[in-house]
Amino acid sequence: MNEILDSLPGIEPGWVWLVGAGPGTTGLLTLLALRGLTTADVVVYDALVDQDALKLARPGATLEYAGKRVLRLKGGDPFVFGRGGEEAMSLVEAGVPFRIVPGISAGIGGLAYAGIPVTHRDTNSAVAFVTGHDATGAVPDSVDWASLAKGAPVIVIYMALKHIALIADRLLAAGRAKDEPVAVIAKATTAEQTVLETTLATCAVDVAKSGIEPPAMVVVGQVVRLRAALDWLGALSGRTLHADPLGTRHHEQTGS
Repeated sequence: MNEILDSLPGIEPGWVWLVGAGPGTTGLLTLLALRGLTTADVVVYDALVDQDALKLARPGATLEYAGKRVLRLKGGDPFVFGRGGEEAMSLVEAGVPFRIVPGISAGIGGLAYAGIPVTHRDTNSAVAFVTGHDATGAVPDSVDWASLAKGAPVIVIYMALKHIALIADRLLAAGRAKDEPVAVIAKATTAEQTVLETTLATCAVDVAKSGIEPPAMVVVGQVVRLRAALDWLGALSGRTLHADPLGTRHHEQTGS
């Protein structure tokens, strides 16, 4: 392992790396992210980063910028609703060289830990990723929710918990079914991960009753039903999985 890490590029003096730490658990760090952690002089991290990831930083690394090698550790992926583009533009303006290290976005990795694939050939050939609030904290008016509801069979929404009632109303008004499956995944991939399965019509009420808190992802679509078969974490705890949650095998076998 050390030979592999040593063969990867390290942070050069005067450089900044914008690194994706993944959706939560330290186990989803990439090798290049680990290499950056072990060579950085400064690690700047956000609240979504697993504290165990910081234990991998080079001994003596500091959180205080002093013109050294800097690693900016961000939850998820820097360029997926993570403002990494804005931070990188600031580095460009300051003439600071940088590298982007992609991370596993919560919209993919978080769903996988909940046993929900973002695509499945029996449910969808497209998926849309959207943020639940803009820079002001409001539901973004720049999103055409009606077109999104009609065009994306699966919708994965970041930072949607605060406005889940309004978002659900907009999707319903655009024609999505009241009983369409919805899953809310909080603190994805961590030991505190919580998954709430609900429907589009009742999701706001169910979220309020559950007491579930951010950070959380919301996924709307038939792929949520696949959790009955693919909840591998639940299976480790004794949950019985259902092999055919969509009822497609009987359909294929009979040719009907």
